[in-house]
Amino acid sequence: MGKTLSEWIKQRAQELGFFSCGIAQAGFLEEEAPKLEKFLQSGSHGKMAYLENHFDKRLNPVLLMEGTQSVISVLHNYYPEPHFHQPEGSPKISVYAWGADYHIVLKNKLHQLAEEIKEKSGGEMAFRVFVDSAPVMDKVWAKKSGLGWVGKHTNLIVPKAGSYFFIGEILCNLKLDYDVPVKDFCGTCTRCIDACPTDALTPYEIDAQKCISYLTIELKEQIPDIFSGQTEGWAYGCDICQEVCPWNRFAKANTGDEFKPLSFILQYSTEDWLNLDKTLFKKLTKESAMSRVKWEKMKENILFSAPGPIKKPGL
Repeated sequence: MGKTLSEWIKQRAQELGFFSCGIAQAGFLEEEAPKLEKFLQSGSHGKMAYLENHFDKRLNPVLLMEGTQSVISVLHNYYPEPHFHQPEGSPKISVYAWGADYHIVLKNKLHQLAEEIKEKSGGEMAFRVFVDSAPVMDKVWAKKSGLGWVGKHTNLIVPKAGSYFFIGEILCNLKLDYDVPVKDFCGTCTRCIDACPTDALTPYEIDAQKCISYLTIELKEQIPDIFSGQTEGWAYGCDICQEVCPWNRFAKANTGDEFKPLSFILQYSTEDWLNLDKTLFKKLTKESAMSRVKWEKMKENILFSAPGPIKKPGL
C-alpha cells in the first residue's frame, strides 16, 4: 500500500532537515482564547504591543488564509554540539541565536516543502508559510499536531528530545490526516520555576515583564534597575529554564551546517564585545537572530548583566 499524502509530507519534511512534522485540523482555538485574554489583560506581555493586534486571527488561522483546512507544523533542532561554548565570563547569548537567522532558514525549507506538497497534490493547493512572523500560536499548533506538550516553562517539550527546537507552520487548504496531542509529562517537577532568577514563571504561565529574554530583546529601553544582579550574565535571551529541564538530558546536537555557531559568538570576551562599534556589530549580526537588537541596547545589556564593575564605553 502506498503512503498517504500526510505520511509523505512527514517523511519529506525530515528529508529536508526538519526534526519532525505533525498535522492538525485548522479551526478556532477555543481552549486558548481565555488564556490569551487573561495574559493580555494582566499586562504580562509587557510592551510587546503587537501581541494585542489581530486577536481573532491569532486564535483562528482560517482568518489568516481563507479556506485553510490544515496546519502543518514542523520542528527544527538547534541544540549545539557539546564542544561549542562561549568563553568563560563572556556575555551569555541564548543558543538559538548562535547561528544563522532561523526565520530565513526555516522559511526557505518550508516554502520548498509547501511547493512540493502542492505539486504532489495536483497543483491545486493554496498555502501560507509562517516562522514566528505573524499572529500564529506556534507552540499551540505544534502541541495540537502531536509534536510535544507545552511545559511549565511555556516552551514546547518533545518527548525524549527536549525543547531546543524552532517551530514553523504551513497553512493549507488540503484536508489531511490529523495527529493527536501527546500527554503532558511535566508531572510534579518545578525545576524551571525554581531556577528562574527573576520569578517570571508560574506553572504553565509566564510574566514576560520579568523574563530575561524579554528584558534583553523585546524591551527596547534599558532594563529596569529592580532587576540588577538578577540577570546572571545574560545579554541576549536566556536559556536557564531549558538548561534545568530534565527532558533536555535527551537533547541531541544538531549536526547540520545551518545553525553552526558564528565564530565571534565562540570567541568574544566581554572586552571584545564592548570594543565593538555600531558598524561592526551590524555586520557581525546581520545574518543572525541577534540583528533584532540595536547596538546601543546590546551594549547596555552587557553592562547591566556583567557580574562585576566594568568601565562604561562611550555609547
